[in-house]
Amino acid sequence: MPRLENGQSFPSLQVPQVGGTTLSLPEGLAGSFGVVLVYRGAWCPYCNAQLSAFQRASASLEAAGVKVVALSVDDEQTSAALVDKLRLSFPVGHSADADQVAAEHGCYVNDEPHYLQSTGFVLAPDGTVVTGAIGRLTPEDVVGLVTYLEDHA
Repeated sequence: MPRLENGQSFPSLQVPQVGGTTLSLPEGLAGSFGVVLVYRGAWCPYCNAQLSAFQRASASLEAAGVKVVALSVDDEQTSAALVDKLRLSFPVGHSADADQVAAEHGCYVNDEPHYLQSTGFVLAPDGTVVTGAIGRLTPEDVVGLVTYLEDHA
């Protein structure tokens, strides 16, 4: 399975979004630095903690010009309940095809049960990959990275 390298274009990805629209990447993040959080599912306490951390850091992420999206293989009902429970204000995609996302974006897949492992990407405003597949990103690291990149542009 190919891994995305820094500087490569993030391959197009479209998944249904909680609320009835479509999460389209990288187009939905165009013009801003972006974070794509692929999480295991609503059942994962570590993923819940990460999503909550990104929600709590929304003001500092916005100040740094960073947009956040998340997605998983969970169905719409489960994803919507998670959005409500964690009060997430960023777009959350659901019903992702684990094998397709893994093949095109280099995420790891758990076989039984079948889901995507936690993976994060940071994208530049033009949709290119700043950091390839990384395990669990933290909002503080993302803000620090984006600030560094802008200061050294």
